[in-house]
Amino acid sequence: MKINADFAERVVIDTNAMAWTASPSAGVERKMLDRIGDEVARATTIVRFAPGAAFSAHEHGGGEEFLVLDGTFSDESGDYPAGTYVRNPVGTSHTPSCTDGCTILVKLHQFNDGDDTQFAIDTNTSDWIARPVPGLSAMPLHEHGDEKVSLVRFEPGTAVADDPHPGGEEVFVLDGELRDEYGVYPAGTWIRQPDGSRHAPHSETGCLLWVKRGHLGG
Repeated sequence: MKINADFAERVVIDTNAMAWTASPSAGVERKMLDRIGDEVARATTIVRFAPGAAFSAHEHGGGEEFLVLDGTFSDESGDYPAGTYVRNPVGTSHTPSCTDGCTILVKLHQFNDGDDTQFAIDTNTSDWIARPVPGLSAMPLHEHGDEKVSLVRFEPGTAVADDPHPGGEEVFVLDGELRDEYGVYPAGTWIRQPDGSRHAPHSETGCLLWVKRGHLGG
């Protein structure tokens, strides 16, 4: 199976308009954003757990990274409320479940060699760092080699004149509305910008973004 498998192409998806599709596990549905492979795949997916749903124990052959969008995700290591960012590197395993229902943005089989630190960050209690652009702040979540993951916050009226993407960029709009010269992106929009692209993002209303950069280079 291939979905948005050409990483040289720009992709914009309003995930609110996508239908949920069943997964092999009862009570677990998903929206596939990009994918190369079948059930074991390099994939970016929004996954929704119904109350009481669970996955069987499994190992992360290519690593797993996810952000809890709503509800509380659980496994043997603990409970992860909305806003928690988790990295489970190659070779780790767990048995995920969700007592009251939850939704996560998850990326599978996308870890680089040597990226082997397992951790969870509660972004609700982490610090923001002001950026040189007035009204722009960031919360670094992970960095390995060229790959950088962060939350980015635009205050209302904030604009970036030129934003290049060496190594590409992936964005999920968590709250508010992002704009650039190519369009308008409300909460729930997923954007993948190819290596070497650039744009001029701004937000009249303010917005909160999950951003991953540098991982789409050749």
